[in-house]
Amino acid sequence: MGWGSRPEAEGGQVLPWRGARGCPLSVPRSSRVVEIQSQMSERAVELLGLPEDRPCLLLDVGCGSGLSGDYISEEGHYWIGMDISPAMLDVAVEREVEGDLLLADVGHGIPFRAGMFDGCISISAVQWLCNADKKSHSPPKRLYRFFSTLYTALARGSRAVLQLYPENSEQLELITAQAMRAGFTGGMVVDYPNSAKAKKFFLCLFVGASGTLPKGLGTECAGEEPHQAKFTNERTRFKNIKGKSVKKSRDWILEKKERRRRQGKEVRADTKYTGRKRRPRF
Repeated sequence: MGWGSRPEAEGGQVLPWRGARGCPLSVPRSSRVVEIQSQMSERAVELLGLPEDRPCLLLDVGCGSGLSGDYISEEGHYWIGMDISPAMLDVAVEREVEGDLLLADVGHGIPFRAGMFDGCISISAVQWLCNADKKSHSPPKRLYRFFSTLYTALARGSRAVLQLYPENSEQLELITAQAMRAGFTGGMVVDYPNSAKAKKFFLCLFVGASGTLPKGLGTECAGEEPHQAKFTNERTRFKNIKGKSVKKSRDWILEKKERRRRQGKEVRADTKYTGRKRRPRF
């Protein structure tokens, strides 16, 4: 997936990013951080309320090394990721993520045609627009530019789910106010509001007709069945529930390789050893 002409954004040119293959670059991340990122990505995609009968095109704002995109691909959807960090995009290229990547400052706007995306997610990125890293930066203006162009790029009836870490109530109010000013409806979904560690903020925004705001996890009354997926330290995806293969299983690996072949990428041939776990070495 790609685009012919290079889109322009306020303050300079935005270029499709393909990175430098072969460049020895890595960003060390603990398994705990990766697990939390995966959980938040799964939750964000769940809150989008995407149709189950067709693949969708999603925008990942602040995609970083592509961890969120991995989950989007696993769910059978397509995605384009935007990030301001060339180093993180290089890592995504080295990881051979399945989405397209764009080097861009979202404070300059979302440089895509109107109604292009079926949804948008963002994990731990939007709060950085509240910082004035340069004298020319105005957080309210950058936030409004981001939200107004995002509203245009999303299809009518779609959603944007932005997970963020607000520093204080004033920052949270600034972000939500600029989103509503840009035309969005919706509000904040807070998971596990009574937990200091598990508490997560998701700004759930609707394009067009206002929808029903989802309930946050951990807010159900005693004795009620939860209406959304639970996240625990040991999460197993069963194929007979969602029609998806268990992650890292042989079927999951074969499905991923087949997706890469359809994208024209070079993939190793399938053998009887594909997906087989290696014996531990002593």
